[in-house]
Amino acid sequence: MDVVTTPIRVVLVDDDRLVRAGLRLLLSGDDGIEVVGEAGDGLEAEHVIAAAEPDVVLMDIRMPRCDGLVATERELRRRPDLAVLVLTTFEGDDLVLGALQRGARGFLLKDTPPHELVEAVRTVAAGRSILSPSVLDRVIAFAAGSHPTGTDARGDGSAERRLLALLTERETDVAVAVANGASNAQIAADLFVGLATVKTHIGHVYEKFGVDNRVQLALIVHAARR
Repeated sequence: MDVVTTPIRVVLVDDDRLVRAGLRLLLSGDDGIEVVGEAGDGLEAEHVIAAAEPDVVLMDIRMPRCDGLVATERELRRRPDLAVLVLTTFEGDDLVLGALQRGARGFLLKDTPPHELVEAVRTVAAGRSILSPSVLDRVIAFAAGSHPTGTDARGDGSAERRLLALLTERETDVAVAVANGASNAQIAADLFVGLATVKTHIGHVYEKFGVDNRVQLALIVHAARR
């Protein structure tokens, strides 16, 4: 018997109609994704999201009347399970950290390749986090500055190296790639394996590290390699 899968329901929030049109065209080309609504700012998004009940919201930041940071915080108070994926041209530290602190599950720049954007929608819909490589670098730098000793009280990275030693050779390859900001699709291509295999390895790394997202994984890897 065929297994029927429900498409991922997506709402687009961006004040640029051409951007929304391009995103709709891109995402609607994937059988597993359905664009169920659009909004031009955070205020309009409030009504559209309530009516459409999406799984994922692609949220711009700089918009008139109500920006994406305020809208993200408001919507996640109402629906903590909603996956907000910020998609913007701006990558200032205050915007990146502001979005993540408000509960956004991902932060991508608008120059993200189309296939990676589709993969990102699937990633956040599945409950995982994703960041553009340059954004990940900023988060790691911020975290390292705020918590210079990482998870090791002595600050020498020995605790993190012990965690890294728990990984198999292939899991280590995947963990390092994630820490360097590679997407699942990039890792699969570089290691000549399938996406499902990459996701399985990442799941094993999460379990061994005791973490649940890519940023935490990256912090451990970078601390171990100091």
